[in-house]
Amino acid sequence: MAYNRRHRRYGHLFQNRYKSIVCDEDSYFPELVRYIHLNPLRAKLVKKLTELDRYRWCGHGVLMGRIKHEWQDRDYVLSWFGGKELEAKKAYRQYVSEGIGQGRRWELVGGGLIRSLGGWSEVLSMRRNGKRVLTDERILGSGDFVEGVLAEADERLKYQHRGNRIRENLRKFIDQACEKEGINVKELRMGSRRGRISPIRLQIAYQLVDDYGIPLAEVARQLGVSTSAISKAITRRMKQ
Repeated sequence: MAYNRRHRRYGHLFQNRYKSIVCDEDSYFPELVRYIHLNPLRAKLVKKLTELDRYRWCGHGVLMGRIKHEWQDRDYVLSWFGGKELEAKKAYRQYVSEGIGQGRRWELVGGGLIRSLGGWSEVLSMRRNGKRVLTDERILGSGDFVEGVLAEADERLKYQHRGNRIRENLRKFIDQACEKEGINVKELRMGSRRGRISPIRLQIAYQLVDDYGIPLAEVARQLGVSTSAISKAITRRMKQ
């Protein structure tokens, strides 16, 4: 608030979230590298490419060898532009130089339809021809690439939903067991060992693992104890 008052601003200090998208690497990786590294030049934080070469708040200077950031994968990016470092740096810098006049690239930062197809001209052309292609604002790539990513995501979501259903059934099972035995389910889930809670917890754990094949880690999560505690308790129970 003090910063905002001093500079006559409003809202959060860092208002806009960073953007993270899935990228079809073969088609768009060099384009994105160039576009992102030209941001300081477009924003007039530096006046020319020679200043950008030394600008410390941008990855371009690292690729040019003027700045060192151990966390930046410099070699991988340069490998797109040549097999030897000097050759790759020269080709990369020329590529960046050629992008200066392109200005803001809406197909790289805009909505999914434009981004996936490569610009408004492509969108309009396909609309005139009655063509439709799958697009998504979170994905930068062709229609086929978008379709593949979403199909893979759907499979992951299926597993996620299945896991959610299992956890819901576990909660119901534990609630019913506690109600039957007359103990407080909250105490059980908080790891309490008071009175009859410990032996009932063991009984529930054994049923879930032995009868229903629920993983030890999930059982431990639901019962408020560690995985090793569940493992040891079940081992002791099996030896009895």
